Amino acid sequence: HVPVPMRDGVHLSANVFLPSEYARVPTILVRTPYGKGTGLTSNYQAFVDHGYAVMVEDVRGRYESEGSFQPLKQEPADGDDTLNWIARQSWSDGKIGMMGGSYLGIVQWKAALLDNPHLKAIFPVVSGYDDYRDRFYSTGGAMKLGNRLQWMSENLKAPGYQPDFSKFVLHLPLRTADVAATGRPSEMYREAVDHPAFDSFWRTISTKEQIQKVRIPVFSVGGWYDNYAQSDLEAYAALHKTSGLNRILVGPWPHNMSYKFAGVDFGPQASVPMRSLQLEWFDQWLMGKDTPLVSKPPVEIFVMGANRWRAEREWPPEQARARNFYLEGSGRANTLEGDGALSDRPTRHGSQDHYEFDPRDPPPTRGGAVCCNPRVFPWGPMDQRPVERRADVLVYTSRPLKRDVEAIGPVRVVLYISTSAKDTDFTAKLVDVFPDGYARNLTDGILRLRYRNSLERPELAQAGEIYMVRVDAGVTSNVFLKGHRIRVEISSGNFPRFDRNPDTGAAIADETRLIKASQTVYHDRAHPSRVVLMVMPEK
Repeated sequence: HVPVPMRDGVHLSANVFLPSEYARVPTILVRTPYGKGTGLTSNYQAFVDHGYAVMVEDVRGRYESEGSFQPLKQEPADGDDTLNWIARQSWSDGKIGMMGGSYLGIVQWKAALLDNPHLKAIFPVVSGYDDYRDRFYSTGGAMKLGNRLQWMSENLKAPGYQPDFSKFVLHLPLRTADVAATGRPSEMYREAVDHPAFDSFWRTISTKEQIQKVRIPVFSVGGWYDNYAQSDLEAYAALHKTSGLNRILVGPWPHNMSYKFAGVDFGPQASVPMRSLQLEWFDQWLMGKDTPLVSKPPVEIFVMGANRWRAEREWPPEQARARNFYLEGSGRANTLEGDGALSDRPTRHGSQDHYEFDPRDPPPTRGGAVCCNPRVFPWGPMDQRPVERRADVLVYTSRPLKRDVEAIGPVRVVLYISTSAKDTDFTAKLVDVFPDGYARNLTDGILRLRYRNSLERPELAQAGEIYMVRVDAGVTSNVFLKGHRIRVEISSGNFPRFDRNPDTGAAIADETRLIKASQTVYHDRAHPSRVVLMVMPEK
């Protein structure tokens, strides 16, 4: 419980573990909102044994640390002050690395923005790098409701309060859902719902908008079924443009880095020696040792379907090429899968599909890149057929593949749509269909129609007008094996992964009315709705 003074007089509490009382050594810093505990856990013992000091610190306002917990504001300055304090200690040689996952990774990015001379390298895991697009909203402007409220219910709840996930995600208006989830108001949450667009509030605190300020080596780790995978990869790609010192590793993992799911096992190759990689990374940058790590290709990604690793020089892989799969036929029929198809060319004949979206009964989330308690909010690969049976989900499926198709990169869905509403949502999900019909979700996304042109400037829609929209459906790395089929689901909800659009056009945080919307998806030569995959060359 070592007190660490901040610039405003608040003291944060840390545990410090030293390999020797007499030597000056480099330090591994871990900053956490989840409780530093009192002892040296097995997670950190390896670093002390290896000659590092390890410091585990409660962030401001959490557990043993003083102050008020303001996670959107406090971490850059507190991280900077902590780094400077470490460098002044008699046991420190002034070289510091940071590591940890999720929130413990977010604080590393925040500290790295300030270019502190003592911070030499970071190792963020499943953390992302943008508060708006990662922690609260999506790249399409819808709130990541289940993720946010579930995290708050477990970490910010009032003493004695018993939250119910199935109830608080349904709470209206959204502005007071924090009370439903935690039993008390949350300033962090209220600030987020006050700023549903990507405005100056978010831009000021965004690592994404300031990524050029990060000048130290970064080794980031992500998971294809984690909420932050796309952001982790985008951060790597941005840094790679200016520096060759960064690395990224992405496996078939959810937020807790497990590689086994109910009924799905990606095999022993999916397990990696994370502690060894961290030791190598910090040995290179804190101890000045030449390690094999830096001579290897900087991008290592697990290819699902084939269940093997692929090493690349950049993201997306240089040899990947965009391939269009056009929607045709009826995505909704009397059969389970519908008659909707994916083809190499847009259909010549005018074609469109209709469905009614009712926010009182939205299509449910079934697995995917959700967070952060799988017992309450299940994650990962799951059979999507129960969702595909719904009348408000359009399903388009390719013919059985004659050869393997390896898709690695971002997934984009271009739709020509119209709606009866002033504002509504359109969702897309990429699915790998096995020969027996099992439909495994790979990645998904959503577009809030008011943000069709910009996250900064919302624009309501005109009823009946046809719009071309782009749904960012995330990232993946998957081989659709010979005999499998490629599928995309189109709808207007994925709840509670994303909040429900009330379809009224009013401010969503304050809306309590929910109305139905009549949706139309057009797909013909004049309206070439399509899925765009980044596909690797055939071998």
